[in-house]
Amino acid sequence: MLNDIDKHILEIVADLHGTPKGAYNIRKNGAGVDRSITPNIEIRTKIGKPGIDVIVKPGTKGETVHIPVILTATGLHDLVYNTFDIGEGADVTVIAGCGIHNPGESNAQHDGVHDFIVRKGARMRYVEKHYGEGKGSGKKILNPRTIVVIEEDGYAEMELIQISGVDNTLRETEARLHDNAHLFVTERMLTDSDQFAESRITVELAGLDSSSQVISRSVAKDRSQQIFYPRAIGLNRCRAHVQCDAIIMDNAKIRSIPEISAQHADSQLVHEAAIGKIAGEQLIKLMTLGLSEKDAEDTILEGFLK
Repeated sequence: MLNDIDKHILEIVADLHGTPKGAYNIRKNGAGVDRSITPNIEIRTKIGKPGIDVIVKPGTKGETVHIPVILTATGLHDLVYNTFDIGEGADVTVIAGCGIHNPGESNAQHDGVHDFIVRKGARMRYVEKHYGEGKGSGKKILNPRTIVVIEEDGYAEMELIQISGVDNTLRETEARLHDNAHLFVTERMLTDSDQFAESRITVELAGLDSSSQVISRSVAKDRSQQIFYPRAIGLNRCRAHVQCDAIIMDNAKIRSIPEISAQHADSQLVHEAAIGKIAGEQLIKLMTLGLSEKDAEDTILEGFLK
């Protein structure tokens, strides 16, 4: 059912080396191709529009659900709506990701809308990796939209990663936090050639003593362009930190526009942003250890994007 290209993409975007354990749903070229559920995690086909509903039972601990997407058909525009209900007191990991292999002249595009509700006292780790490849002239386009609601005492950790090969992307993330809810977001992005990437992250801290940290790290090479709009809105007594760090190379362009909006007297909000080149002393230090300039550069970038 899955060929060598499919397996290669799954390994990159979801760290899969064969059939995963636990619950999973694998989607290829606009259709589901394989699925498994567990006694604690149910996956249902959505009614009325493409996508799935993932229901995690309250109290579920230590389980993982994989929901990767593969596109290998040129000219395909895949749109999917996924809903996740993380039951009260659960502690689970959700591994998503989309890989596009486009060998043709027409564009291949995947737009995914993910709605999460993290119930009272639940914890969720969400990992999303995006990747593009293929020697055709058609573009690889990925537009994820993620909407997260975290109930009282809930916690979500989100890793949003764009590895390479994506020609155009608009990444939209929206979160709303209730009392004593916590959100930790790390975004990592690499662009090169003439690629364009825009990221918009908005966190509303509505609950008493809610907190959030958003950290974005990116590298822009060649003639690529990146725009970041991270935003934290304090609506109650809360804490938030927004940080954007970027390395710019060659003829690339980067704009970083962090925003903090305090709408309550007890909001504690901080933002910072930095864009710069690789420090020359870092390169020299690694080259004195025997690395070529390119290897030294690659080592620094790899460490920066971890």
